[in-house]
Amino acid sequence: MRTMPLEKREITSSRLALGCMGFGGNWDRSPISDEEILKTEKAIDAALSSGITMFDHADIYTLGKAEEAFGRVLTGNPSLRDQMVIQSKCGIRFADDTGPGRYDFSKEHILRSVDGILQRLTVDHLDILLLHRPDPLMEPEEVAEAFQQLKTSGKVLHFGVSNMNKAQIQFLEAYSDERLVVNQLEMSLNKLDFVDQGVHVNQQEGTSVNFADGLMEYCMMENIQIQAWSPLAQGIFSGNKSLELSDAETKTKELVEKMAADKRTTREAIVLGWLMRHPAKIQPVIGTSNVQRIIDAGDAVRQSEIMTREEWYALYAASRGNKLP
Repeated sequence: MRTMPLEKREITSSRLALGCMGFGGNWDRSPISDEEILKTEKAIDAALSSGITMFDHADIYTLGKAEEAFGRVLTGNPSLRDQMVIQSKCGIRFADDTGPGRYDFSKEHILRSVDGILQRLTVDHLDILLLHRPDPLMEPEEVAEAFQQLKTSGKVLHFGVSNMNKAQIQFLEAYSDERLVVNQLEMSLNKLDFVDQGVHVNQQEGTSVNFADGLMEYCMMENIQIQAWSPLAQGIFSGNKSLELSDAETKTKELVEKMAADKRTTREAIVLGWLMRHPAKIQPVIGTSNVQRIIDAGDAVRQSEIMTREEWYALYAASRGNKLP
């Protein structure tokens, strides 16, 4: 059995991560309510009780309120920090009076962003900092300087990226002494291809991921942890009734429901277990503050271990209209 790349680096053994994008309330400048703090606290408790010790943030989530809500929970119970691996992301800037929406991997912005993240989370360091999507204007030497300064100061222990391809990772690492430990990508049962089907990959939007270019194998060889954002595909296979489904998605949903019933588990565990069954030891980031959904995801580790090759391919084929190349 393979071991998670992060576990090989003694960073975490949590097979799932909790995405904190929904914490803090609405995406506006309104104050965080006591109700939102309580919801955050309950989500954290549910995650830890389910064996999830890794928490994923970004400085933009609910305009910083997600990190602030999380930090207020930690302030009320500081001992929780020792049970957690906390990562956050920076590099996306929304439109403001100085410019349009943009990416910013400048040294100044990275350093300033980390200071803000630490203040909101009320922690003295991040376990992992990710660069949030590629920046076409990235100067790798400048990023390397920021990484070195953050590492030397003890503010960040490890570094990673999101939505980057193999060449972008190699380009960045060529100028830095820091080896990247994470690449976070949009991955789910209906957004993942392992063979070349002419799928065009949009790295900025994350609309499709095609690993025929060797990204998966490269990350595995370099011990870069592949994390999956939106791994439940907005819940289309696990109970979201608000979305209109294609014929393939409808049949896949039915198969997920049957497998969950046969195995006496949840639909979330089947969908996540499918991703985790891959030898890359993909780490899904479940983006929810719903306690029940966090609990429902808890059996995914076991399902990934018992899922047969035939069951994995049955789900893969169903999601593609029962056609494999």
